[in-house]
Amino acid sequence: MRILITNDDGIHARGLDVLERVAKSFTEDVLVVAPEYDQSGVAHSLSINDPLRLRKISERRYAVKGTPTDCVIMGIRRILDGLAPDLVLSGVNLGQNVAEDVVYSGTVAGAMEGASLGVRSIALSQAYDSETGREGAFWACAETHAPRIVDSILGLGLEPRIFVNVNFPPCPPEAVKGVAATTQGHRDAQMIKIDARADGRGLPYYWIGFERSYIVPGEGTDLEALEQNLISVTPLRLDLTDAASLSRMAEVLR
Repeated sequence: MRILITNDDGIHARGLDVLERVAKSFTEDVLVVAPEYDQSGVAHSLSINDPLRLRKISERRYAVKGTPTDCVIMGIRRILDGLAPDLVLSGVNLGQNVAEDVVYSGTVAGAMEGASLGVRSIALSQAYDSETGREGAFWACAETHAPRIVDSILGLGLEPRIFVNVNFPPCPPEAVKGVAATTQGHRDAQMIKIDARADGRGLPYYWIGFERSYIVPGEGTDLEALEQNLISVTPLRLDLTDAASLSRMAEVLR
């Protein structure tokens, strides 16, 4: 088995090292192709106006000055010269990628691009909470449970153009209460805010931010699973067509 791994936190991210060890529990044939710098929030963006710079760090480890999508394409089309891997793993992201995070996440986009290129693909993220913070993330949770989750997904098989989003709860590995097959959750859009500030010359600049408030998660969602210390496993698809709306529109547009 050949595994290509990437992420959006960058080539030096701790979660990438975790994922490399997870991948090597399956095979020694592991290729790492990750962004040179943090690419969090870039979603499924593709660099078409700037050249891609590829830096070889070691025999099986490369950094790309680009997005996670660029990394997967470079890995398969350039480094592997079109010899597609058997599996693309993206992550392990520092922070959960659930609900609306899915459409912004570079981690999810890495798996999405793998699926676009016809390769079985899984995105993995490690949630953290306000008590532990980013520095206190329970990396052991993802590292302990990921091999079993990945193996189960591969054993089940993935249909073409389907990929999987896995999120580990913010707890030690022994505190995990199980695994849940989940749907993508939904948060209140009013959480998004604009934080206006001024620089040293008094000129305005802005940060996009989020209000911190409790949300009652929907039943069976990825949000609910993490709240209950369950590992969330959500199958996603490249086809974004809404079948119900399509039928209604077909009636109206006749």
